[in-house]
Amino acid sequence: MLFNRFFRGLSHTSAWLVLTILFAIIIVLFHYSKSAIGDFGFFHFITNSKWIVGNDGNGGNFGGLIPILGTFLSSLIAMVFAIPIAMGIAIFLTEIAPEFLKAPVGIAVELLAAIPSIIYGMWGLFYFGPLLQSWFGGQSNSLLTAGVVLGIMVIPFMAALSRDAMNTTPSVLVESAYSMGATRYEVIKDIVFPFAKKGIIGSVILSLGRALGETMAVAFLIGGVFRFPNSLTSATISIPVLIANNFGEAGNLQLSAMFYMALILFIISFFTITIAKFYFLRKTD
Repeated sequence: MLFNRFFRGLSHTSAWLVLTILFAIIIVLFHYSKSAIGDFGFFHFITNSKWIVGNDGNGGNFGGLIPILGTFLSSLIAMVFAIPIAMGIAIFLTEIAPEFLKAPVGIAVELLAAIPSIIYGMWGLFYFGPLLQSWFGGQSNSLLTAGVVLGIMVIPFMAALSRDAMNTTPSVLVESAYSMGATRYEVIKDIVFPFAKKGIIGSVILSLGRALGETMAVAFLIGGVFRFPNSLTSATISIPVLIANNFGEAGNLQLSAMFYMALILFIISFFTITIAKFYFLRKTD
């Protein structure tokens, strides 16, 4: 009885600790953002495309439109690139691969997920970026390079989670479908995917959350230039890259503006994932 009460109390404490940390982060970001919010306002800040530091290093004219756009576009490119490949890997590992291949390919996917993001950034900077430049022109450090490398980074997470979701499909359903003459494509489309759709959608949402907040690899690849991208092969900047590149030398107002950018990124990530989760999961019920 005593152990049960202790376990129940520990569970409640852990659950409330998550909410406490979440609200503490919001409070800290809002507190340090108040100067920028007061000077620029919410809507003017997110529609302003300028980021000009004053002569004294403290004042200036700051806006978040370009980094917000860069964050959205790089994450969108990553998802467009990653989803088909990750789903293909998950289908291969669950329904197509022979038994002797499932373990080594699965381990390789999990090893890709363990590679530090800075290594992806260095690989993209010295090899993949110039390769894309030779194919599509433009700059090697560009929105396209950052988005595709982001996609490569999230593929292992998405594939592993989708594979685990597909593996929960009862074998009796699959075997019954085959016994009734269904093809492999029909089994995957009509049995495996409908049964595992919640897990698959969850894997996409979690991968999107990582893509929105990725810093180091994108800092190597997106260019770090405060301007609108006029094409996929031009350089721009994202919110995490802006903060990472300028945080150490920022004056008072610029520092507050970067905390404001961090707050906006938090809100974007929170609401994007929340809306996607509740909308899509409700659709799957």
